[in-house]
Amino acid sequence: MQAVVISEFGGPDVLRLASLPDPEPSPREILVRVRASGVNRADLLQRRGLYPPPPGESEVPGLEFAGVVEEVGVGVTRWQPGDRVMGIVGGGGYAERVAVDERVAVAVPEGMPWSMAGAIPEVYMTAFDAVFRQAGLQRGETLLIHAVGSGVGTAAVQLARRAGAHTIGTSRTAFKLQRAAEIGLDVGLDGGDAWARTVMNETDGFGADVILDLVGAPYLARNQAAIAMGGRHVVVGVPGGSRAEIDLRALMARRARLFGTVLRVRGVEEKAELAGEFSAEVVPGFPDGWLLPVIDRVFPVSRAAEAHRRMEANENFGKIVMVWGAEGWGGG
Repeated sequence: MQAVVISEFGGPDVLRLASLPDPEPSPREILVRVRASGVNRADLLQRRGLYPPPPGESEVPGLEFAGVVEEVGVGVTRWQPGDRVMGIVGGGGYAERVAVDERVAVAVPEGMPWSMAGAIPEVYMTAFDAVFRQAGLQRGETLLIHAVGSGVGTAAVQLARRAGAHTIGTSRTAFKLQRAAEIGLDVGLDGGDAWARTVMNETDGFGADVILDLVGAPYLARNQAAIAMGGRHVVVGVPGGSRAEIDLRALMARRARLFGTVLRVRGVEEKAELAGEFSAEVVPGFPDGWLLPVIDRVFPVSRAAEAHRRMEANENFGKIVMVWGAEGWGGG
């Protein structure tokens, strides 16, 4: 098979297409011919040598895939060759084939183009898990989303809107706030110093019930100033930095919770549980029109370096996706 590999740690130009042995599925695994691979900031970190794959996972970058089941292990009962599936992986998403436990795969909605399917697993599963399964966002509550123009941010806006929650999002780029409003963001705020005060004003002094933090350290103090009584602050990304001081008295006074989450290092059992809930609770939102993957740009895998450069420049609104061959551009 062909795969995008990291020839050495460094900038986007270290990405190369190489021939690697096909993975062999175990009895409970399916072999998937990948049609589309989503690009994530974790891939950029791995390329620079800052985020290695978990032990036992492929050294090939890529945390998600969408494609066709090509072969099934002898113990597989859920899938058969020809089925359209998508899912998350600990590594190997930038390859023509991946072998995954049958329980972590999710059915691709009928008729959905591969480029769209490739934009779903990592960001929608991350947002669903963080905002609903862990932070417990409820109808009528307020969700504050930092970096609202990111893939996870755009997914969170749609999921919260579908659940009947109020959304406030921050970005330092005006056009991203405008685009976010077009997909249902209720209030867009410039990511400068004043947003915490504005969050309090927008919520009549109550603050945000849930904060989805995709920035990290620079926003910590202001998040504590903007969180509601009993609020939940979940950290999903730290591109702005991972270390900052916190006023624990403010946290205590608001009886708030601050916690972090990541999908990549979770075991198969946890990923399978998430995939099952995601299939039942989220996937129906795509065919019924509530959810629509926001795609910034689609690249052929031969232009993987260009895809990384675009994300590194923070030019994208929504997902960047790479497709494999002519089939990847369509839905077949």
